Amino acid sequence: MSDSVNQPRTFEVLTAAPVRARRKPRDWPNEEKERLIAETLLPGANVSAIARAEGLDPSQLYGWRRKALSSGLVAPLTETAKKEVKFARVEPVASSAVEIVLGDVVVRVGGDIESDHLVKKLRAVRKA
Repeated sequence: MSDSVNQPRTFEVLTAAPVRARRKPRDWPNEEKERLIAETLLPGANVSAIARAEGLDPSQLYGWRRKALSSGLVAPLTETAKKEVKFARVEPVASSAVEIVLGDVVVRVGGDIESDHLVKKLRAVRKA
């Protein structure tokens, strides 16, 4: 044992970069949050792409969006919300003809029409 004490030793000094302090969370103003949430509620919006474009983690934007929707203060826009809602008055008539009201258009067909033909006609009316 005494021989190992007197032997020269080699030491390696390891250096390490200091551990970074945790980054302080960014404080987003409410107006900025509202703008981003409104942008995500548009039909066809990609929430992840919007978040990344703003330098924000997508999960954070999804959280803001979820909180806003659950509060009931905002609602997503839908195609039906843009269209005016119209109601049709139904009057029973003793006839073999049927009237179908689609918006401003009235489609009158006989009772003996084939269902496939009727579907084609109604789709054409909706596209017009």
